[in-house]
Amino acid sequence: MPKKQDIILWGAVILSFLPFFVSRQVYDGYVSFNHDHGMLMAFIKFAILATLGEVVGLRIQSGSYYRKGFGILPRMIVWGFLGLTIKMAFIIFTSGVPVFLEYLGIKDAVQVFSAPFSGRKLFVAFCTSAALNLVYAPVMMTFHKITDIHIISQDGTLAGFFRPVAFSRIFVNLNWDVMWNFVFKKTIPFFWIPAHTLTFLLPPDWQVLFAALLGIALGTILAFAGLMGQKQET
Repeated sequence: MPKKQDIILWGAVILSFLPFFVSRQVYDGYVSFNHDHGMLMAFIKFAILATLGEVVGLRIQSGSYYRKGFGILPRMIVWGFLGLTIKMAFIIFTSGVPVFLEYLGIKDAVQVFSAPFSGRKLFVAFCTSAALNLVYAPVMMTFHKITDIHIISQDGTLAGFFRPVAFSRIFVNLNWDVMWNFVFKKTIPFFWIPAHTLTFLLPPDWQVLFAALLGIALGTILAFAGLMGQKQET
């Protein structure tokens, strides 16, 4: 049964999105600003929405949306930076994969990708999502896990966050059993590739927003990964 803190959080989320659905002016303003300042909006959307996903993950793990040392601000900075790389990856893969498909002999893949929905467009979107998630996603997920461990090791402080990150030590000591067997082998083919296939069927201005909303799902996935790691250690 939802607790008071759940009602307050999700009520605030609904109220934050409501203006985009009830006001054409707000919606048009978002589309225009997002089109003109795509990278800035990618930073903001991921900083807010993907961090919200981690907060939801914390709720699943601990029963609370906040824990001392969790480091909300450092996590927002990390997700904002990752949002920039995700926007970059979207541009690279949505431009490059259709061209590569044409190189392989699949005619008009570039045109099909920008045309109305069809079976061929679905195929190109799937190929784009598969390439993105098989090439880029494992690197992004590993980087996120390393920064997550660094933030926790620094008690979630902003000053500690800017201390040098022990990349090699953290990388070697990651729980690769969980990372490989759950995060990579299960979530990428069974969740992320289908989810981003749908993402690439959306208009370009909405793709990064939808990807950021999927960050809430990512927070849940990371929470389950954390729980699996804790069970293995006990």
